Amino acid sequence: MSTSHRRDFLRAAGAAAIATAAHPILGANDRIRVGIIGLGGRGNNHMTSYAAIQTCEVAGLCDVNQAARERGVALIQKLRGNRPKEYQDMRQMFEDKDIDAVSMATPNHWHSLGTIWAVQAGKDVYCEKPASHNIYEGRKMTEAARKYKRMVQIGSQSRSKPHMIKAVQLLREGVIGKVYMAKGLCYKRRKSIGVTPAEPVPAGVNWDMFLGPAPMRPFTQNRFKYNWHWFWDTGNGDIGNQGIHEMDIARWGLGVDLPTNAVSTGGKYVYV
Repeated sequence: MSTSHRRDFLRAAGAAAIATAAHPILGANDRIRVGIIGLGGRGNNHMTSYAAIQTCEVAGLCDVNQAARERGVALIQKLRGNRPKEYQDMRQMFEDKDIDAVSMATPNHWHSLGTIWAVQAGKDVYCEKPASHNIYEGRKMTEAARKYKRMVQIGSQSRSKPHMIKAVQLLREGVIGKVYMAKGLCYKRRKSIGVTPAEPVPAGVNWDMFLGPAPMRPFTQNRFKYNWHWFWDTGNGDIGNQGIHEMDIARWGLGVDLPTNAVSTGGKYVYV
């Protein structure tokens, strides 16, 4: 995929000719047939969570890495006994009328475009946080969900945790008095990802599809798998990775809407 095509990738999605699929919301035996896209750390959680819901069937698995797909298929077969379909390209999953809804656990730079394509194809979507790679793409996601009348939920999963719901309820009831300030803290000691040289794309990996709407880059080990978080092309650093949860919980607890301004300071710090 050329660089010019990548720049137009998201822009063209608004005019994509993916017809809205006309299929029933529920599949055989009244089960919702879910396709999961991205089978890494969070994707593994998606697979085990959906497999535990008897009204769901994990009907499809999509990942650019063949090894990840094979592990995912083996996991679903172990948990539920069925063999889900495999896809390397998420667009093939969107075209499949046997899939009712999709669960996005891709790198951040794919969240918006993948969600837009999915709702255009008539799928409801659960998408991992952050909603998008940037504000513009997030707005396009919202526009598409409303235009195609699809349900889209973003994975701020703290909102669904019973102990968090109870804590916010207690705050509302005044258990500690008036709440006027919240602080969100996240301390995670991470090892350096280092500098790794460019190398041939590993067998079974579709690197071009991994990059998708991001600029073309040579394959390096520290851009693949979890470490994509630390490159602006594909991730948002720990603010978009973990900080989004802290900010969401703080707003929730305070009972406030989105802020009108923000201030940021930072640096490289070493804790011993």
